Amino acid sequence: MAVDQPALDKIRQSLRTEGYHLDVTVQGEGAEVVIVAGPSACADCLVPKDLMRAMLAPALGVRPDRIELAYPAEMEH
Repeated sequence: MAVDQPALDKIRQSLRTEGYHLDVTVQGEGAEVVIVAGPSACADCLVPKDLMRAMLAPALGVRPDRIELAYPAEMEH
């Protein structure tokens, strides 16, 4: 499956509205996703990772279990 760019753009815009930045790298059957919190974003306020993977999977064209996901709170430590 290929990346559904309009769907990915909707997710990206939704996160941007809340002060987050979404970085995505799709390779083969998997994807690496990093969500960075901007200065006005709550680093701990994102949905649970399983839910975020389920939202991202159709847009990225990969299975949810093939998405490596990093949240802002994990990167501050």
